[in-house]
Amino acid sequence: MCVLGLVALWYLAAQAGAAFFIGVSPAAQAWAQDLGAHLLVGGLLFAMARSLKRFALAMMVLFSAFTVSNAIKLAVLGGPVMPDDFIAAKNLFLLLEGWQLWGSAAMLALPLAALLWMFAWRQPRAWLALAGVVLAVMAVAKHPVPVVGWMDARFGDWVWNQRGNYEMRGLPIHLVQETARNLSRRTPPPQMDEVDQAMRLLGAKAPSGFFKAAQRRSDGTGRNVHMIVLESFWDPLPLKAAGLSSDPLDPEFRRLWRAGGGASALSPVFGGYTANAEFEALCGFPVHTDGVFFEGRLRRDVPCLPRHLGEAGYRSIASHPNAAPFWNRVNAYRRVGFDQYWSDRDFALDDMNGEFLSDASLYRQVLERIGPDLDGGPPLFNYVLTYFGHLDYPLNEARPDIIDAKADNVLVRAYANTVHYKSRELMAFLRELRQRDPDAIIVLFGDHLPSLGWNYGGYAESGLLAADRSEFDDAMFKTLVATPLVVINGRRGPVRTGDLPIYALPALILDLLGDERESMLRFAAHADDAVRVRPLPGVRFSLEGKALTVCRDGEVQLGCEASRAWIEAVSLLKRDLFNGEQHALKAPERLRRLQTVELEIEDIGGGDVSEPIGDDTDNDV
Repeated sequence: MCVLGLVALWYLAAQAGAAFFIGVSPAAQAWAQDLGAHLLVGGLLFAMARSLKRFALAMMVLFSAFTVSNAIKLAVLGGPVMPDDFIAAKNLFLLLEGWQLWGSAAMLALPLAALLWMFAWRQPRAWLALAGVVLAVMAVAKHPVPVVGWMDARFGDWVWNQRGNYEMRGLPIHLVQETARNLSRRTPPPQMDEVDQAMRLLGAKAPSGFFKAAQRRSDGTGRNVHMIVLESFWDPLPLKAAGLSSDPLDPEFRRLWRAGGGASALSPVFGGYTANAEFEALCGFPVHTDGVFFEGRLRRDVPCLPRHLGEAGYRSIASHPNAAPFWNRVNAYRRVGFDQYWSDRDFALDDMNGEFLSDASLYRQVLERIGPDLDGGPPLFNYVLTYFGHLDYPLNEARPDIIDAKADNVLVRAYANTVHYKSRELMAFLRELRQRDPDAIIVLFGDHLPSLGWNYGGYAESGLLAADRSEFDDAMFKTLVATPLVVINGRRGPVRTGDLPIYALPALILDLLGDERESMLRFAAHADDAVRVRPLPGVRFSLEGKALTVCRDGEVQLGCEASRAWIEAVSLLKRDLFNGEQHALKAPERLRRLQTVELEIEDIGGGDVSEPIGDDTDNDV
C-alpha cells in the first residue's frame, strides 16, 4: 500500500503542477484510468527495485521526465509526445545549448541512470518482472492490430486531435496505443498492380525511369532557380490583441507579396519539424503524419527536384548553417540529389543572434560562393534554408528592438522584432540577387508558423486560433499552416499562384522552366488543378477558389470521399517511391499498355473513349 500511495501522491502533485503552470492535464473523467496506468507501471518498477527508497526516487524521476516533456510539447506545438518523438529526440542536442541542452540531456540520462541504480540485479523477482515487460512488448510488436482495435474501443481514438486523445486517455495509455498503431502501419512495400491503380486514380503518367534518365545529360543551359525557405516566417500584423507599435514586415516585402496576390504556402507543420516542409518543397509529395519524413522514411535515391534538375545539367547546392546531421539532412539531401551541402562548418559564424547565424550573413556568404555560377557556367539550383528566427527569437546588440507591444506576451514582442529584421535582410538579398540574376526563378516561403506561447499563446489572444485543437473552426486549420509565399518569374516579376500546398511548388517550378519531362514531381500537384488538398495529421482541408472544405478523419462528412481517395493513392505512391521498390519509376511502358487495353475494352463495349491518362498536365499559373 505504501508503494501505491507514493505513486498516487506523485500523480496528484504532478498533474496539479502541470495544469497550474502549463495549462495541460488529462480530462477529469480520465484521471482514474490514468492513475491506474501509473499505478500498474509503478507496481512493475517496485517489483524490480532493490528497496522502497530507491524505487521512490527512480519512479519520481522517470514519471516526471515523461510528464514534463509531454506537457511542454503540448503547450508549444499543440500535440502530445508521440512514438516518433523518441527517434527524433537526438536532434535536440544539435539545436539546444546552455541550460536548455543540459536540461534536455538530464531528461534522458537521469531516468535511465535512476532505473539502473534502482534495479535489484541479484533478485529473481526483478528479472521475472523485467521478463514480463519484455514479453508484453514483444506481444504488442507481433500483434499490433488487435491491440489497437481493443484499445480504440476501450479508450477511444480522436483521429484528428491528438491532444484530445491524450486528455481522454492519459499519457501511459496514449503512448502504448499510438505505439501499437505505428507498428500496425508497417506493411509490405506496394506491389506493381497497386502502384498502377494509384497512378490511374491520380491521372498521372509514369516518369521515365530515373536510373536510365540520370545517364542522359542536357547541354547544361537553363534559368537558375533559387529557393529560399524562411525559418518561422509569418505576418504578425493580424495579432490585433498584441497592440504592435508598427508593421513588422518590410514595406518593400509587403508590396512584393501583394503583387503576387498575397499568396500563402500551406505547410504540413506548425511551430517546428521544418524538415517536413523541406521534403514537400523538394520532392512534391505531402506529409501528413506526426513523424519527420527525413528520419527513417526516406530510404531510396529519388528524382526529387535537385536530381530532376541535375539530369538537365543543373548544379544543386543546399545551404543551412545548422549542424549538418540535424533531421538526418546529410543522408536526406544526398538521396534527393543535391550535389553539395553547406552546413554550419562551411560558414563563418560572424553575426550571431544567440546560437543562430543571421540571415544577412547567410545570404552574403551564399552569394559569395555562388557568384561564379551566376556569371557563367552550368545552371544552378540554389536552395537556402535560413536558421535565424528560431524560438525564442533572440537578437544581438546590432539589432535593437524597434517594435513595442501592448500585450504582456514576451514572445510576441520578440517575434515581431525578429520579423522586422528578417524581412529587411531578405529584401536586401533579393535586390542584389535579382540585379545579378535577373532571369532567375525565385521561390520563397515560410516553413511554418512561429510558436508564440503555450497553448497557441498569441494566436489565441487575438482569436486567430483556439487554445485547444478540439475547438478549432474550419478557418483555423488553414490559419494554422499558412505562411507568406512569393514566386518571382525572372523579369516578369511576381506570379499570382494563389494559395498552394508546399508540395505543389516543384511542379510549379518545372512549369515556369518549361520543363515538360515526365516527372514524379507532378503526381500529387496536378491531380486536380482546380482543387488543392492540404493533408495534416488526422485532418485535411481542400481549397477550390475561396471555398474551404475541412475533413476530419474518423467523422462522416459530405464532400470528403474524393480527398480521402486522393490521399490514399498519394500515400501508396510515396511508400513505393521513397522506401519501396519504386515501381512508379520503372514501368512507364506498362502503364501505357494498360491504358491501351482499357481503351480497346471501352471500344468493344461501345462506350466513349476517354483521353489517355496524364495528357492534361500543364499548370496554368
